[in-house]
Amino acid sequence: MAVQTQKAGVAGPRLLAPAPTIIAGGPWTSPTYADSTEGDNIDGEDLDIRRAAVDSLGQYNGSVVVVDASSGRVLTMVNQKVALGSGFQPCSTVKVSVALAGLSEKVIQPSTKYRLGGMRMDLTYALAHSNNYYFATLGQKLGFERVAYYARLFGYGEKAGLNIAGEQPGHYPMAAPKNGGVGMLTSFGEEIQQTPLQLAALMSAIANGGTLNYLQYPRSQAEVLGFVPRVKRRLDIATVIPMVKPGMRGAVEFGTAHRAREDGPIAGKTGTCSENHTHLGWFGSFNDVGDRKLVVVVLLTGGRPAIGPLAAGIAGDVYRRLGEKNYFHTAQAMTPADLVSSQICCTR
Repeated sequence: MAVQTQKAGVAGPRLLAPAPTIIAGGPWTSPTYADSTEGDNIDGEDLDIRRAAVDSLGQYNGSVVVVDASSGRVLTMVNQKVALGSGFQPCSTVKVSVALAGLSEKVIQPSTKYRLGGMRMDLTYALAHSNNYYFATLGQKLGFERVAYYARLFGYGEKAGLNIAGEQPGHYPMAAPKNGGVGMLTSFGEEIQQTPLQLAALMSAIANGGTLNYLQYPRSQAEVLGFVPRVKRRLDIATVIPMVKPGMRGAVEFGTAHRAREDGPIAGKTGTCSENHTHLGWFGSFNDVGDRKLVVVVLLTGGRPAIGPLAAGIAGDVYRRLGEKNYFHTAQAMTPADLVSSQICCTR
C-alpha cells in the first residue's frame, strides 16, 4: 500500500508509491509518484518560480523546467537528474517541429487539408487534437532528409545549454526508424531522445519570434547579476510561427491540453506515449500575452496516469500561480534573503 511521509519545511503529507503497478500496458518500471526535488541544487534559481513549479508538480514523478523565452535563462529546473539526462521519446511534442518544417518547405499551408479517417482536417485542427495520421502523412511528404534537417536546426541531437554541468545531448536517428518509418518519427517521435531542455529551447524560439538562444543556468547570485544572453542561431521561422500558433493555442483552448487553460492565452503541445515500460506525459508551452514570456515544460514519467493532458494541467497551475503574483509584467531579481530561505521553501 502507499505510504505517507512528511519532510521538514513541507506543509502536509505527500503520497508516495513504493513500487510500480501492473496494469494494462504495463508493467511500468518507473513509479508515478516520487519526491522529484531530491538531489536538486537550487543555487541561482528564481525562488518564486521554483516554488510555483514544485507546488504544481506536487507528488508526481517528473520534471518541470521554466525558461525566460527572451534571454534563454533557466529560471528553475525541478528534478535535475531527469532534465539533464539522456532524454525520452518526445511523443507528440515532435509535431511542432514537423509543422514548422512542413510550412517552411511549403509542403503545406495552414489551410491544407488531408482527408483522413473519413474527415478533412487542417493544420490547426491536427495540432490542437494531436492527430497522428495528419503528421505521419506530412512526414512522408517531406521525407526523412528534410525532416531531419529541420529537427537538427531546431536543436535535436545537440545540447540546448551553454556549459550546463551534466547536460546530455539527447539523440536523433541517422535514418528513418525501422518501426513505422518516417511516419512514426513525425507522429510519435520514434527513435528520438528529447530532453526537457531541448523542448524548452524550441518553445522559447517560437515564443520570441525565431531566436534559438543557448539556455544558461546561473548557479549563484553573482552569475544572475552578470547574466548575458547568448544566441545559438537565428531560425528563419518568423513568417510561419503565426501559422503554427493557432494550433498550439487551440490545443489549450479546446484540444488535448485543455487542462492548462487560464485567464491569459497559453500556447503549447502535449505528448503521450510509452517507452521501455515507462509511460510518458509531455507538455511544452509558453504564455502568449504579457510583457514577459515564460516557457514551461513538464515531463511526467511513471504508470498510466503520466499523460500529456495531466502535464498540461501542471503547467497551467504554474502559470496560474505566477499570474497571481503579476509575474508576467515584472522581472524579479533574487535577493540574498531569498537565497537564505531557499532550503525551506523550495525543496521537499
